[in-house]
Amino acid sequence: MKLNKKKLYKWLKRIGFGILTLIVLFTCFYASIYFGLWGKIPSNEKIVGLKQSQATQILDANNDLIGKLYIYDRQSITFSDFPQHLLDALIATEDVRFYEHNGVDNKSLLRVFFKTILLSDESSGGGSTITLQLAKNLFGREHSGAIGTVVNKIKESIVAKRIESLYSKKEILTLYLNTVPFPDNTYGIESASEKFFNVHTKDLNVWQAATLVGTLKANHSYNPRLFPEKSKARRNLVIDQMVNYKYLSDTDAAINKSKDIVLDYQFYAPNQGLAPYFRAEIKKQLDAILKQKKFTKPDGEQYNIYHDGLKIYTTLDNTMQRYAEEAMREHMKELQHQFEVAYGKRAPWLKNKPAYLEAKKRLKKYRDLKAKGLSEKAIEDELKKTHKTELFSWDETVIKTISTLDSLEYYSKFLNAGFLSLDPKTGAIKSYVGGIDYRFFQYDHISQSKRQVGSTFKPFVYTAAIENGMSPCTYFPLKAVTYTDEKNWTPTNSSDIDDEENLNYSLEKSLSNSVNTIAVKVLDEVGIDEVIKQAHNMGIKSDIEAVPSIALGSANLSMMELARAYTTYVNDSKPVTPVFITRIEDKNGNIIASYEDINPKAVTEKAYSDDTRQVLLEFMKATVNDGTANRLRTKYNLQNAIAGKTGTTQDNKDGWFVGITPKLVTITWVGNDNQQIGFSNTGIGQGANSALPIFAKYLQKLNRDSKYNAITKAQFEYPTEEVLMSLDCELTKTDGFFKRLFGSKKDTIQFKEEPKKGIFSWLKKKKKDKDEDENLEENDN
Repeated sequence: MKLNKKKLYKWLKRIGFGILTLIVLFTCFYASIYFGLWGKIPSNEKIVGLKQSQATQILDANNDLIGKLYIYDRQSITFSDFPQHLLDALIATEDVRFYEHNGVDNKSLLRVFFKTILLSDESSGGGSTITLQLAKNLFGREHSGAIGTVVNKIKESIVAKRIESLYSKKEILTLYLNTVPFPDNTYGIESASEKFFNVHTKDLNVWQAATLVGTLKANHSYNPRLFPEKSKARRNLVIDQMVNYKYLSDTDAAINKSKDIVLDYQFYAPNQGLAPYFRAEIKKQLDAILKQKKFTKPDGEQYNIYHDGLKIYTTLDNTMQRYAEEAMREHMKELQHQFEVAYGKRAPWLKNKPAYLEAKKRLKKYRDLKAKGLSEKAIEDELKKTHKTELFSWDETVIKTISTLDSLEYYSKFLNAGFLSLDPKTGAIKSYVGGIDYRFFQYDHISQSKRQVGSTFKPFVYTAAIENGMSPCTYFPLKAVTYTDEKNWTPTNSSDIDDEENLNYSLEKSLSNSVNTIAVKVLDEVGIDEVIKQAHNMGIKSDIEAVPSIALGSANLSMMELARAYTTYVNDSKPVTPVFITRIEDKNGNIIASYEDINPKAVTEKAYSDDTRQVLLEFMKATVNDGTANRLRTKYNLQNAIAGKTGTTQDNKDGWFVGITPKLVTITWVGNDNQQIGFSNTGIGQGANSALPIFAKYLQKLNRDSKYNAITKAQFEYPTEEVLMSLDCELTKTDGFFKRLFGSKKDTIQFKEEPKKGIFSWLKKKKKDKDEDENLEENDN
């Protein structure tokens, strides 16, 4: 008996010693973690001064979200923004004893320790509290493997206890919901609510809240966009948990479980969603603005657009932008089909055609291989190697196994487009479409491209003519002439006109019908330098070559500067600078840069007189009513007050349309990025067919939305009596019998370098004297 007691005592002593040893070892292990031997643990000061990366929001004119700039898609909200059913779903599912513990469930922690160390069970997780999850979300993990799991758990328990001692339960929930990861690289409940359901957190209903909470267990596996059935099953489990813990009645649970998961998914990634070209331009502008010292943080540090949660207020209108993108897609899909059918097997983008061969030599991969000294055959072999590629299509994106050369041929056929719509009084950009699809075509045709503008330049020629004293009722013969001092250049008209030999057009008729022969004659009469000066006064910044062909639009200009020049016709003869950003705020609502800080002061000097403006506006109204843009009235049945100008460049490479309404100036361009490839014929390629329909469809959509009545129902200014009298003449004149018999119309002439003196210079002086008298009168008043 005594022997048995001794043995028992001996074993108890050994067990006690073993337990003590384990306690000492665990204490030492815990202490080694606590004092940072396994990596530094965040201090109380660091936890109190938490600075979480937040997405920068880009907002439209109505403060609606357009998109974001971020590394982690996160934006913070306050506790008052959380609906109670969201909090109930979270606690019922993730941590039902949240309000009772101090951040750590010791039983679960010991289970993880013993099962991991003693049983080598690396999957022995579980029991993690909301506060422990928060610690992990905020500070991440540094180790992997069995010991790493234990180290991380203990570190997180230390941090969790510190969090609990420094923050209230409400503050912990707020931090957690603002930082927890959701599917699709989304961080924080507000970003997730907006991305998946297009609502703010405060507006989430029960089943939506349960869906998002359900994804926290595994944000990929339960992603409602990718796995709707699994997500629904998980959502219903969350709802059941809410019933179990008396947060929800059986009846309400049944109703919410019966709902299908219906997403209103919003793409905020840089290359997806609404207005991606506009957002890319905003980022460029922010990079430039925030580098300036006057816009740095109070401590002198530069703001980081990916981390600092800035709010960028812009002029864009989300709805108008959506209408513009829809109009572009509707028309371009149809136009692309026309374009391909018209060429058939003669298409210039097909392999071994000149345009294709030149494009091949411009490929970066081709140039890199050429620089390495490879032969043409070796380069060709490399470029023929196939790979899986996602391809753009107007129907749907497809994935094919093709070579670089196949890809070149495939993409060379696509027409591209640009669309810009702005308020002519303020310069506020309302719609901005830089291309057909940012995912595949990231070149911005508004901010990066300059193309020949075709006949959209002609109004500048006529503006200079009227401003320099030419009467609107001046007539010019349609007959083509050869300019001997310009390499025998003979500009002709795009369509045949009956009795062209003896017919004369007024300025209004010649501009509204975009007559080439007369545009050059008007330029000849006014002088090239005067026209270039006039264009620059109207806001054109690019250099314009002083050659006669500018009358037909040979100048390369950007859509932005073309839009600026056209605003003068509905902005008191003054060019307005396009405006993107109205103000920049930090995440707390403090203004970093105001409207005045970012945007230049409005131009106060007129580019030309009021009379000239009214005359040109009447000319361009005639373009829509009876001229080259008449299909706006006949085909699209638009009854709005509209003025405009079509444009087509040489060999049908570019199609343009400028649409002017009293409160909106819109520029549309269509063409191929490879400037060797134009339309096969003028019928398809002319601006009235290629570019005008986008504007027409856009305006139709605005007309159907009563919210935009102030824009769509606005009326142009009424011309003065003097202007109306100056326009009161026949649009055409035919040479009489004696003029035909005895008149002399030269077939060849020289193009003058200087404007003709005489009646026009006298009228110009008269106009100038009149304007000076009016100015004196205004000063006297």
